[in-house]
Amino acid sequence: MKKLFIIGGMGAGKSTARKALVDQGLPHIDLDQVGHDVLLWDTVKGELVETFGADILGPDGEIVRSALAAKAFVNPAETRKLNRITLPRIEEAFTDRVAELESEGHVAVVVEHSVFKNRQTSLAYDADVVMAVLAPLDMRIERAVKAGWEEADVRRRIAQQITDADRIEAADVVFNNDGTPDELRNQVLAWWAEYSKGL
Repeated sequence: MKKLFIIGGMGAGKSTARKALVDQGLPHIDLDQVGHDVLLWDTVKGELVETFGADILGPDGEIVRSALAAKAFVNPAETRKLNRITLPRIEEAFTDRVAELESEGHVAVVVEHSVFKNRQTSLAYDADVVMAVLAPLDMRIERAVKAGWEEADVRRRIAQQITDADRIEAADVVFNNDGTPDELRNQVLAWWAEYSKGL
């Protein structure tokens, strides 16, 4: 089963590209969602509380992601602490899901990976294809704000992500999303029509 990773900065259009492929019948895994899911694991919760304090929990005893983010993203050292706890669990959940999809006989899976840094140290180390979705910065900020994010938050998150030059270097295919969602969709479908001939 081919693993097709979609990378791109916040507001670049990763989910539009993913949806185009899912509409072709491909299953998908959103690594952000997997990351949220592992926060519900008791072992992960225990370690995070030990590391960042009990005030990251809400009244229901679950982790409040914004409270965790406020502590974990203040500097690289704190972010590393978070990653040491969550990344191995995310990998475990991801690997299980991939095995499940493979056993169901899917030819490929689309993986949306928003915190991609490079191929070597990420879940994309054995990706068959890495697709980068790029868009101009002002356009990305505008899209994210329209989707309900605070502009200052968007700018802070984008500043912590890798650059488009890094993404281009890591990618096998690059889609420029500086037009409409339909234009991006058509680019992705044209690529898939070509790629899937070999499957």
